[in-house]
Amino acid sequence: MTVSPCRSHFFIAHKELYQFLLAVQENCLKNDCRQIVSVSLEIDLIDPLIVLDKLAQANAINFYFENRGKGEAIAAIDAVTKIQFNGKERFAQAEYFIKSNLKNIINFGITNEAFTGAHFFCYFSFFDQHNQADYPFPSATVFLPRWQISLKDEKCILVMNTVIHANVNIQKVIENLSNKIDEINSVKPDSPNLDYFPAIFTKKSVVNPGQFKQSVISALEKINSSHLRKIVLADVLDVNSHQNFNLFNSLNNLRRIHPNCYIFSTSNGRGQNFIGASPERLISIHNQQLITDALAGSAPRGKTPAEDAANANRLLNSEKERHEHLLVMDFITQRLTQLGILPQVLAPRLRQLSNIQHLWTPIQAIVPANVHPLQIVAQLHPTPAVAGAARDVACEEIRRYENFERGLYAAPLGWVDSQGNCEFIVGIRSALIDGDRARLYAGAGIVAGSDPEKEFAEIQLKLQALLKALV
Repeated sequence: MTVSPCRSHFFIAHKELYQFLLAVQENCLKNDCRQIVSVSLEIDLIDPLIVLDKLAQANAINFYFENRGKGEAIAAIDAVTKIQFNGKERFAQAEYFIKSNLKNIINFGITNEAFTGAHFFCYFSFFDQHNQADYPFPSATVFLPRWQISLKDEKCILVMNTVIHANVNIQKVIENLSNKIDEINSVKPDSPNLDYFPAIFTKKSVVNPGQFKQSVISALEKINSSHLRKIVLADVLDVNSHQNFNLFNSLNNLRRIHPNCYIFSTSNGRGQNFIGASPERLISIHNQQLITDALAGSAPRGKTPAEDAANANRLLNSEKERHEHLLVMDFITQRLTQLGILPQVLAPRLRQLSNIQHLWTPIQAIVPANVHPLQIVAQLHPTPAVAGAARDVACEEIRRYENFERGLYAAPLGWVDSQGNCEFIVGIRSALIDGDRARLYAGAGIVAGSDPEKEFAEIQLKLQALLKALV
């Protein structure tokens, strides 16, 4: 039997790890405390989505995040520690939870590669309180996973986070890690089950078209009377299938259809998942370099290259779309400046997706060491791209117009590591999946000059693209 190189490295490190954990345990015994150890090892190349599919348990929380363009994917499975809460202080509480846990984490193994060490996975809902009591996700969740498998630059890293205290059996901890590596190595890459697709499904609009268009007309009146400059109105589509939705197949489809979007999925550990393919990054920070996207203003893709170019040209020259885009850009630069961060606005460009194209301006900055990523998330969420301007007025109006809970729709989802690196996206083009039922979400930005018919058509275009991936 040949032993894979990664496996043989593990045997060599095995002894060192044993000694290391023993020393940590002795310290715990002496000081009557608990400590989290984060062990990072390189393993053989594997698709993290397949690992998620095979190892995730229905009753355990998990998170999946992929960006094909960057050659990155990360799966976080089960939690060693987690916190969930609602309310206005949620970002500050999440930051405090992460910082206090980091004081108690010791690293072992590789520490200088991407995705090594402890990563905290976070998701927040759009509003800090839910109107709908039975919405299945709280307004903030932060967890440190038990297992984390990531892929970056054709390299796979496995991270095990484990709690060590006086009574832990160290040998068992090491066996557990060894068994997990065997389990991952034995996972066979599945080809998606093409017979599975729930061809039989029923769909039902929650908001009827007339009602949605009426909301747009009413919002336009408010905009014309200067109460608002923009509002984003969402619509939902409920889909019932004759069998349970398959998370692996849905995500696999999303990444195939939307290779240049962020593919994400998060589970609450009670059987519900929130998934999607978002074109919009809220922030990413790497070595204190921040990038954020102003993404607003859209047009459909054309059926021919000529039609596509004409649509793009119209988008670039449309006063309405450029105004909508500028609102987002101004908001982001103002908010960053308020945190003492000096934004650099790059040249505007087009973000072209499979069925839609957007005006896109990347914004860069250096993050001061004393500013935590979650302070920036708190400052930016929700941007006018998903709420409107002025933001607080728009949010109140959204509550009035929308008769469903936004929940995680259009909200920040992502991770933060111990070095202050992070990646957060905005959960748009998304769906809440619960067994054989799914609720699909999409929105449109309403500004002066918006046409109710066109806005309704734009939302249907986004919902159809999502539906195609699910069924």
